[in-house]
Amino acid sequence: MTQHTTSRRSLLTAALAAPAVAVGAPLLSATPATAVDLVDGCQVVVDWTAITLESTVANEAGAPAEARVIRLAGTEYLQLRGMVTCAFTADGRLGTLPASIRPPKLTRGVCPRNNSQGINAIRIEANTAGAVNVFGPQSTNKVTWIQLDNFSSVLR
Repeated sequence: MTQHTTSRRSLLTAALAAPAVAVGAPLLSATPATAVDLVDGCQVVVDWTAITLESTVANEAGAPAEARVIRLAGTEYLQLRGMVTCAFTADGRLGTLPASIRPPKLTRGVCPRNNSQGINAIRIEANTAGAVNVFGPQSTNKVTWIQLDNFSSVLR
């Protein structure tokens, strides 16, 4: 006996081919999302907000350290942007996330740093207290800057 299965592609094709009337009036009368709610197809949950930096860490001119939370397909992500200068020679605290952003679990990512001895990335973690920490610097391999723009990590 052969079991019949329906692929996701065929279901999507059928749904898109259905006339709008068959889908129902609620879809036709729904109000479109505002530009504030959606950015490039993502819903902004918490907009860009400054990260409070430690006294030994400074924002690069024109690229302040900021954090936001977006929702994409029901999943929330913590995103960071900006560039900081620093002098890390050991694991340490970069700063603190704004009160409106507190991860429900430890979340981590990798960010570019000054290339020294062939090492050009550093681990960044944000914990449930909002602390943003760096892991990987060594006294023989000082971290002098960190680019936060590619940090994006699942929150929930």
